[in-house]
Amino acid sequence: MVEATKILVVLQTDTILLPEIQQHQISLHLRREDLTHPMLSGNKFRKLKYNVQEAKKGNCNTLLTFGGAYSNHIPATAYAASANGMSSIGIIRGEELADRWKDNPTLVSAAKMGMEFHFVSREEYRLRDNKDYQANLLSGHQAAYLIPEGGTNTLGVKGCEEILTAEDGCYDIICCAAGTGGTLAGLSNSAREHQNILGFPALKGDFLKDDIGKYTTEQNWTLITAYHFGGYGRVTKELVAFINSFRERTKIPLDPVYTGKMMYGIIDMVKQGKFKNGTKILAIHTGGLQGIEGMNGILRKKNLPLLSI
Repeated sequence: MVEATKILVVLQTDTILLPEIQQHQISLHLRREDLTHPMLSGNKFRKLKYNVQEAKKGNCNTLLTFGGAYSNHIPATAYAASANGMSSIGIIRGEELADRWKDNPTLVSAAKMGMEFHFVSREEYRLRDNKDYQANLLSGHQAAYLIPEGGTNTLGVKGCEEILTAEDGCYDIICCAAGTGGTLAGLSNSAREHQNILGFPALKGDFLKDDIGKYTTEQNWTLITAYHFGGYGRVTKELVAFINSFRERTKIPLDPVYTGKMMYGIIDMVKQGKFKNGTKILAIHTGGLQGIEGMNGILRKKNLPLLSI
């Protein structure tokens, strides 16, 4: 996808050897998609792969997309555009950020890679999937290719279908965090007949069901909605302590918005006996580590414990 860097995806799967897992006779493994690339880690590489190819096929010179202030998708899109000789535009939620975005490490990173920002109100941002709104945006950028929030569309899901390999048929359960639902849909499409997919939403509620249903007709997936920790981008002392402890014990960093919540949920479910003895679980590390610095800035202002870096 990114010809300038010739990304070669090397699969690494770590076994999580923690007493609380082993004593329940559960086999837990973590697919290290976070190691794919410094700027295109995890599901962002997967979701952008075919979208960038399509943009180039259509001779587009700009990638236009949507995201929140700390979205992993924003710097990933900026990098993908820059590496392919294209411009990038980010429609960013929160007009109040226009005067203080330079305090945001995620946006600073994207700006360094050439992304132009359009800060919009939350009311306007809710129109991001509206076809008329999208057409109006594109009318001012004739050679732009529009990528939805989080990179979730048919091509993004197609890329996520490639996360699982033939060798992964040995697992009973596949777990992933869920933001826009594209990764979960891709895993659902490519899973084996005996496998179940568990999605751990980073947002409150189960409204993702309809969005996921647009991209998969399979009935092999379930949303586990108990581990959002207050909603998107929200963290607690308990979650920070878990992420820091997990890193200390396994040497694996987790992001606080997605993978940290998923891993907390999986281990808590193991402790509660939600899985049968002998179950083999594969969890997907979808990256997002760039967001730790920004989250620590928020935690510091609230005088809360920081995430280890």
